[in-house]
Amino acid sequence: MEETRRERKKRQTRQLLVSTALRLFAEQGYEQTTVAQIAATADVATKTFFNYFPTKEDVLLAQAEQYMELSADVVAGRAPEDGVAEVLLKAYKQVIAHYLTMGPMAGDRELTKVYEQVVMTVPAVQARALHLLFEMQRELAGQLLKAFPDKLDPISAAAVVGMFMGAVQSAGGAARELGQSEEGIVESMDRSVEIALRGLRSF
Repeated sequence: MEETRRERKKRQTRQLLVSTALRLFAEQGYEQTTVAQIAATADVATKTFFNYFPTKEDVLLAQAEQYMELSADVVAGRAPEDGVAEVLLKAYKQVIAHYLTMGPMAGDRELTKVYEQVVMTVPAVQARALHLLFEMQRELAGQLLKAFPDKLDPISAAAVVGMFMGAVQSAGGAARELGQSEEGIVESMDRSVEIALRGLRSF
């Protein structure tokens, strides 16, 4: 689906706010940076910031909602022959492709380093990220349950999603702690997907 002018403008504003925030975090620290400073540096109203992000923590987790939408589209558009494992794999590939090509830090290694440093060291951001992860898992489990009512029940749907997303999240975190490059982190997450899929093929 082709992006409309309004959608493109919103995406550009969102990316501007994210990149501006990350640069300020790098220059003066996360705790020392205020929402008002981010908005002023990006030359938008503070109200505009809150139209895009409910909290300062959310500026670092800007893609979560889009990832959920992408995953939902994959589940809804699954092929008749696709099983649970195939749907999860396709959703993962869609999300990773979007992150690498259209994410707010796509192609900017310096911003990516700042992002990773803040996410790994700021408790408030880690807590918000964990909350969003649980929300995403709950939503995806619900979508899979509706898509595969003959194969999944609420418990198995939650377990399947937890296994898959937990593997990706844990591998990505371990790769960051090891100081791997962005390419290395993606490769590590790809490996975790292969491991998780071995257990999911039974579905």
